[in-house]
Amino acid sequence: MLTVTRLEPQKKNPQRLNVYLDGEFAFGISRAAAPWLNEGSQLSPENITDLHLKDQFEGAYQRALNFLSFRIRTEKEIQQNLQKHEISDDVINDVLEKLRGVSLVNDQEFAKEWVDNRNHFHPRGKRALSSELFQNGISGQIIEETLSVLDERELAFDCARQKITKMNNLEQKKFQAKLSSYLNRRGFPYSMIKEVVSTLWGEMEKQL
Repeated sequence: MLTVTRLEPQKKNPQRLNVYLDGEFAFGISRAAAPWLNEGSQLSPENITDLHLKDQFEGAYQRALNFLSFRIRTEKEIQQNLQKHEISDDVINDVLEKLRGVSLVNDQEFAKEWVDNRNHFHPRGKRALSSELFQNGISGQIIEETLSVLDERELAFDCARQKITKMNNLEQKKFQAKLSSYLNRRGFPYSMIKEVVSTLWGEMEKQL
């Protein structure tokens, strides 16, 4: 057994301690990983190994919390961020498990919030939304469940109506080509685009 003879706050980060065993510096550790550690504590090699593992977890968890402080994230985004810092898969899995337990990561909620935000500000078709969610690491099952409740036809009309406010002076062919291209880039299917473009051109003609 080794004896903790000194605990010294680190100058650059007071939340971490330099641990001295039997009068010699041994390792650094976060306070959160070992709140019970005191001068005089007896440590076995197994205790020290356990402390290192807890310190790795605590560091990874705090890094994940910081990553989440900017916006909601998917599990894949958090995993990739931690992997960039060479954190082991076992520690990453433990971090994700804790984040799920305290409701700080939820891919279903992410998908719903993403789609709601898109539809409110920049409507898109299911094809585009599916691609975006997939790129963010959302599973196929969650994507399917999230998009199944959408009225894509209504979204297409909403999207088109936002666009045509700047197209009042175009002749029919240019109007149809420009709006069709725009809706296609937004991920709507061709048959739906054709209907929307035809309907809105008809509405505009009545206003002339």
